[in-house]
Amino acid sequence: MSFTDTPIDATSAERLRENHLRLDLVDTSDTDAFTAWYQADARGFYGPRTAQKQLDEQLSRTAYRRTTGVWDETAADPLTPVATVSSWPTPMMLPGGRDIQSWAISSVTVAPTHRRRGIARALLEAELRTAKSLGVPVAALTVSEATIYSRYGFGPAAQAVDLEINTRRARWVGPQASGRLHFVTLEQLRDSGRAVFERARLANPGDIELDDQLWERLVGVIGDSDEEAKHLRAVRYDDANGVMHGFAIYRVTGGEQDFTQHTAEVRYLCAATAEASAGLWRYLLELDLVSTVSTSLRSIDDPILWQVSDVRAVRTKHRSDHLWVRILDVAAALEGRGYSASGRFVLDIDDPLGFASERALVSIDEDGHATVSDAARADAGDLPGLVLPIDMLGALYLGGVSARTLVRAGRIRELSPGSADAVDASFRSPTAPWLSTWF
Repeated sequence: MSFTDTPIDATSAERLRENHLRLDLVDTSDTDAFTAWYQADARGFYGPRTAQKQLDEQLSRTAYRRTTGVWDETAADPLTPVATVSSWPTPMMLPGGRDIQSWAISSVTVAPTHRRRGIARALLEAELRTAKSLGVPVAALTVSEATIYSRYGFGPAAQAVDLEINTRRARWVGPQASGRLHFVTLEQLRDSGRAVFERARLANPGDIELDDQLWERLVGVIGDSDEEAKHLRAVRYDDANGVMHGFAIYRVTGGEQDFTQHTAEVRYLCAATAEASAGLWRYLLELDLVSTVSTSLRSIDDPILWQVSDVRAVRTKHRSDHLWVRILDVAAALEGRGYSASGRFVLDIDDPLGFASERALVSIDEDGHATVSDAARADAGDLPGLVLPIDMLGALYLGGVSARTLVRAGRIRELSPGSADAVDASFRSPTAPWLSTWF
């Protein structure tokens, strides 16, 4: 049975049925039903009604996903769902250069006419039970609100920053790239850039593999209005041997009052090597008649801050949580990632929803591989350990925050003094976790 054929969660369906609502899967081969679901999804994020061209693109590329809705048969428009969610399994990178199968959850909306009726809870718990039943060890999502998802066991696992760079002050002091830049069309980039994205993703704990819809939306060949897409420009970076290692997609705006004061808005910059990153950033910072470069969803330790002569030329406009992770299978999740140091410690995990409450003994060998066993049945002795809720395990999972910080914040508790430091020595990621896109 495929993940799309797995029956709808009976517990959530019954809970909603008591409120005269129907939870069900959308038949994505039924164009009318799938279209109604998409329009409800757009409405939930305050977007316009999706135009037919964009709708056709979306329907054809996301039909494979598990698409779920909630219907109110008493509504004036009973065919359009009052809540939506979409999900699919996809690899997510972990520290140590490994990936794990994750349950990507997207398009979570509830119509404002149906708030406070338990719909969001039913949807999200149904997704978690479905993922658990399919043996997927972690769930992940990106969020528009940061106050909702911890109650379902998700923790903020990776942050991102939006940057604004004053190019008048940002003289390049980084390395001199030896390769070459080429203008390419968005269609050329769609065909040639995906392998580069995948190579770059392997270095970023938290980045997921993109399906066709996410990839083509990222490079701008679907999803945008024709008016917006026609302003996008793309360059690729080739090394000295002509091998492609990176690309950037951007548009130039402004300049109406002063033609020397344009802004280059970087839609996406992907680099599989440090040299490609340097070559692309220098190109953008040295564009003629551009006084500002802006970019969003960058890693919190993007090296660009250290590649310009004046660090104050790089201003952080916004820093926030971006990727939230929910552990469903503690052993599979912890054994799936790599670790920076050997060690043995106990994690006493509380999961109010019951998916992952356990007292786990984590044993990490010299190669950074973990084995997880039941601490209650093992000789844990006086090993260091932490007592923590499941959402804080999700926050720790990719190395995006230290256990020491969470102890100081009062979010987790040490079983003995120094336990947080012992856990941090192993959990530390040499690369800050970063999800470079939305999903």
